Amino acid sequence: MTVTDEGTWPDAAEWTGKIYSGGWRQSEGGVQPVNEPATGERLAEVGVAAPADVARAGAQAARAQRAWAGTAPQERAEVLHRAARVLRDHRGAIREWIVRESGGVPAKGDYEIAAAIAQLAQAAGLASLPRGEILSPSAPAETSYAWRVPLGVVGVINPWNAPLLFAVRALAPALVLGNAVLLKPDPHTPVSGGVVVARLFEEAGLPGGLLHVLPGGSGTGEAVVADPHVAMIVFTGSTEAGRAVARAAGDGLKRVALELGGKNSIVVLDDADIDSAAAAGAMSSFAYQGQACVAAGRHLVHADVVEPYTQALIRQADELRVGDPREEGVALGPVISERQAARIERIVDESVAAGARVLAGGRRDGLFYPPTVVDRVERTMPAFTEEIFGPVAPVVAFRTDDEAVEIANDTAYGLTAAVHSGSTSRAAVVAEQLRTGMVHLNDVSAKNAANAPFGGMGASGNGSRIGGTADLEQFTQWRWMTVLGSV
Repeated sequence: MTVTDEGTWPDAAEWTGKIYSGGWRQSEGGVQPVNEPATGERLAEVGVAAPADVARAGAQAARAQRAWAGTAPQERAEVLHRAARVLRDHRGAIREWIVRESGGVPAKGDYEIAAAIAQLAQAAGLASLPRGEILSPSAPAETSYAWRVPLGVVGVINPWNAPLLFAVRALAPALVLGNAVLLKPDPHTPVSGGVVVARLFEEAGLPGGLLHVLPGGSGTGEAVVADPHVAMIVFTGSTEAGRAVARAAGDGLKRVALELGGKNSIVVLDDADIDSAAAAGAMSSFAYQGQACVAAGRHLVHADVVEPYTQALIRQADELRVGDPREEGVALGPVISERQAARIERIVDESVAAGARVLAGGRRDGLFYPPTVVDRVERTMPAFTEEIFGPVAPVVAFRTDDEAVEIANDTAYGLTAAVHSGSTSRAAVVAEQLRTGMVHLNDVSAKNAANAPFGGMGASGNGSRIGGTADLEQFTQWRWMTVLGSV
């Protein structure tokens, strides 16, 4: 049985070749295939939203949003609770889509589903938070209020590497705070990051016109950014693409939340538990083929322990089987595309040509790239300077804590980091000097929590944060009102 056979969820008869905009309908942009990276098999077809489709969706969303903003916050929260129940009810089918469409192993699909459910619950809780405050008046007879109001229509441009989770973490708080959403899923994952999301909220009873799912390529994304009804863009993707989004959104004075790339370091001090640090390092670099902005792109290891750490990392890499993610025992599936596989290969090969040494992995088979450990990495090599977005662990030695901080900060990125030490206070001193939006002690670099403000600094983003109470600031704006005289 394929994921689009009769009896599977979501029912392909409803959405094949269509977009979700005022219900399921044919688009003006034609259709695009959905292919499985592990096998090349065609899984489905979805509609492609043309600029005219986006314009229609923006106008419809703006009309629907005005009524939605007037509903009781708890009524909006209940839609999210129902969406979480739908997600639980169909977790098996959704996991299958994530595995086959994105190349992740089933455990990765389970993680996304659990994290999306947590995001829905967290966002629903925003409905009960205070929405404003009474200010000190400027005159005895004046009453002064300030409260948060929705932005209007939020455009969400979604990546392929965590398509369900990243869609939900943006649109759930946006919706519960009274906004409408235009969601553009990535062309690689338009079902798990688009069709599935539409069906979740359709079955949850979200009123019509509030959520539009508009698959397509860069032209569709440009139309979403430019649409005059869109007040805010949430973009997750590469730094280069994020800069283009920011420039285009700036012309319309739109709010922009950018979650971009990272060149993240795991710092291993000389008093660290080596086996524990190597396990965290392997998870951070190799999980989901290293295709995460929070993956560890550098392993900075004290020179006194670099040899045992590297050997432990090699053992971790050698135990991880690569193959079709639906097969029992496979830990790493394919990378998402030939373009990405070639990029990983280039970065490793160029670094080796410059003097680095491959200790494990390093040779791909089509889209399957094995967990790879590279040492003798210098700061001029691509393995040090470029975001790899593949299962590669470059190892760099240092001598002092200050040197470790200086090496870790030698990047334009500033997303996340991890520091390993037998002394929490020592690790904290190092962590506080790292220019990152997130840092984790004696843990992996790749962490996510629904109640935490997620985001980076520098080339990793524009300082915006998604998650927890930070969502109040992101998806609303302040309104001030005064009343002169008796109330």
